[in-house]
Amino acid sequence: MMADTDATPTTVYDLLIVGGSAGGLSVAISSLRSGLQRVRILESASRVALPDLIGPNQLDVGFGETVSSIDLRDDHLVVDTNRLSYRTRAVLVADRHSDPAWSPSIALPASDRIHIGSAGPFSDDDILVVGLSDHAVELCAQLVDTGNRVVLAASGLDPSLLSPAAATVLRRLERERQATLLYRSTPKNFTLVNGFPMADFGDRRTPDLQFDQVVFAPGRIMAQPDAVGTTAAALESGKIWFIGEPGDDAPATTAEGWQVGVQMAEALFPELDVAPVAPGLERRTQHPGAIEELREEHYNATITAFEPTHSDLWVLRVKPDQGDTSYLPGQYASLGLGFWEERIDDAPDPDAEKRWDKLIRRSYSISSRMFDEHGYLTDDNGLDELEFYIVLVPPTEDNTPALTPRLAKKQVGDRIYLGPKVAGRYTLKPVIDPKSEIVFFSTGTGEAPHNGMVVELLRKGHTGPIISAVTVRESKDLGYEDKHRELEERYPNYHYMPMPTREPGVPKRYLQDLIKDDDFSTKLGVTLNPDTSHVFLCGNPAMIGIPEEEDGELKFPETVGVVQLLTERGFTVDRRNAPGNVHFEEYW
Repeated sequence: MMADTDATPTTVYDLLIVGGSAGGLSVAISSLRSGLQRVRILESASRVALPDLIGPNQLDVGFGETVSSIDLRDDHLVVDTNRLSYRTRAVLVADRHSDPAWSPSIALPASDRIHIGSAGPFSDDDILVVGLSDHAVELCAQLVDTGNRVVLAASGLDPSLLSPAAATVLRRLERERQATLLYRSTPKNFTLVNGFPMADFGDRRTPDLQFDQVVFAPGRIMAQPDAVGTTAAALESGKIWFIGEPGDDAPATTAEGWQVGVQMAEALFPELDVAPVAPGLERRTQHPGAIEELREEHYNATITAFEPTHSDLWVLRVKPDQGDTSYLPGQYASLGLGFWEERIDDAPDPDAEKRWDKLIRRSYSISSRMFDEHGYLTDDNGLDELEFYIVLVPPTEDNTPALTPRLAKKQVGDRIYLGPKVAGRYTLKPVIDPKSEIVFFSTGTGEAPHNGMVVELLRKGHTGPIISAVTVRESKDLGYEDKHRELEERYPNYHYMPMPTREPGVPKRYLQDLIKDDDFSTKLGVTLNPDTSHVFLCGNPAMIGIPEEEDGELKFPETVGVVQLLTERGFTVDRRNAPGNVHFEEYW
C-alpha cells in the first residue's frame, strides 16, 4: 500500500540514505560514528550490497522500500516510499544502476558461462570477477557468501579509491582467504576449453586459469533526481546529495563518495566533529601500535618452521588461520609482509616510505618436506600447512627487493600473509604413462616445485626413470640434498644430479651440458625419447630459453637454453591449447 503523502510523519531522521550500495553503507557507518543518532538506509531489494556490515555497525535498513518522491516541507525533506513516509534533515542518494552502454574492453567468446553484471545463483564454483570498482567487490562478497571460490582480477586497483565499506570487506575477504586478489593482472583474452572459460592474462606472473564462471563488474551510473521523484524545491534546498562511481558522469566518484559524505555532514550537521578521512583508511603514523593494527588487519597465517640452509637460504612452513591448503605438486601460492616490517639490510627502499602501510605480495612455488615424521613419503595435502623454499634476493643498483629482506627477519611464531588461491598449470597432469622417462631441470630454489612432484611420482608408483638435476653456486646451496639422497637409496629408478658451478675442485658445468654430452645415457643408462619422455624446467629463464614465435617460426634467445637443445631432438614446448612434452616455469 502506498504511503499517505498528506500525513506528515512525526519522527525526524537525521539522514536517509537511498540505496544500500557499498558507498551508501560507508556514509551510514561514518555518519553514525560521527554522532548522528537517526540514520536509515532505504533499500528496494531484499539485501544490501554487503550485508555482513549491518550487525557490527548496528545499521537500520528498510528492505523492500522503493522511494517514490522527495519533497521539501518547511525545513525538512519528506521522503515517500511504497511503505512509509519519512521526515529527514538530509538525503543521500547512493543508488546506482548498471550502465547499459558499458561493454568489456576485450572480445568475449559466446558462452553462457561469461556474464556481464550479476548472475547465478552459483554455488561451489570457481569464479573470476573482473573489475576495479565497488561493484566488483560487492559481486565478490555475494559470490563468496553463496559458497564459491572467487578470484578478483583487478589490475591497477587501489583500495584507497574504493568506498570505505568496500575496502574493509575486500581486506576481510583477503585476510580470511575467501577470495584471491590479482592486483597486477587482468584478462587479455578468453577462450573456451571443453566449454569452460580459460583466462589468458598475457604475462608470466599469472598463468592461464580456467573457471566455471566469469563475471564482469560493469560500470554503473548514478541515479538521477527524477528516478527518486525529487522535486525542484528539494534539489534547491541543498539537503539532498548524490554519489557516483568511477567512470560515471556523476559529480563525484566512489573514491570521493566518502568525501561527499564528509562535505554533506560539514554543510548540514555543523554540530558534528567529522573525520576528514574514512575510518580504517586514514594514513597511520608510524608507531608500534599502528604496526600491530596493520598486522592484525592483513596477516592470516603463522610461520610454523623456519629452517635456514644457510643465512641466505631458508625452508619455511606457513599455517593459515583458516582455509584449505590442498594443492597439486608444482603449483604456487602467494606470501606477503607489510612495508612496515624491518629489513635485514640497509638498502635504500623509497617504496617503504611511500607505501609503508601497504602489503608486499610475491608468488612462490610450494615445496615439500618429502618425508613425514615416520619416514614415509609425505602426502602434503594431508597437512594443514604449506612449505616454501626461499632465497634472500640481494639488492642491486637497479632493483631493491621488498619481500625477502623482510622475511629474513622472521622467526617461528611470527605472523604473515598467505594468499587463498593455489594456482599454476606447471603440474604432473601431462604424465599419464607410469613407465615414461621424467626429467626435472632447475636452478637454485627452482627445485622447490620439483620436490613435491618427485615425491608424488614415487608415491603413486611411477616405474620409469625419474631424474632431478639442479644447478647451484655451491654445494651449501642444496637445501634438500640429504632427502634426495635418501630417495635414491630407496628407489632405484630415481636419480639426483646436483651441479654446483662455483665449488672449488668441481668442474664448472651447466644443465645444458647434460644434454650436449648425453650424460643421461652414458651415466644413468636413460635415453630421452620425444615420444615417451617429459621434461620439466624451472628457474632461470636463460637456462630454460623459451623461444618467441615470429611469422610462424621459433626464434630462440642468443644464449642456448635447454628448450632449444630439446626441440632440436624432436621435443615440443607445452603451450596453451597445444600440448607438448617440455614444460616450464620461469622464476623472473
